[in-house]
Amino acid sequence: MIWLMGALHVNSGTELAWVVFGLCAQLMFTARFIVQWIASERARSSVIPLAFWYFSLVGGVMLLAYAIYRKDPVFVLGQTLGVAIYSRNLWLIHASR
Repeated sequence: MIWLMGALHVNSGTELAWVVFGLCAQLMFTARFIVQWIASERARSSVIPLAFWYFSLVGGVMLLAYAIYRKDPVFVLGQTLGVAIYSRNLWLIHASR
């Protein structure tokens, strides 16, 4: 366990938990591309399924929380804008139904 903490550049269990959370957030965010790719392959056309926007929102919120914890202003700014865009797209999709 100590070698893992050293490899991840963390000094405590709390830091390790946040790094694991950040990695899970990145996996959630990456899942949106996999969902979009599979949907496009099935349709033989570029499509953006509803699940893409949900994965984007959840992954973005998780990454924003991680960025806030790490106090990274560049990362916070980027994720804040993304979360706003994903939320608006979901709002527009649900409002049109």
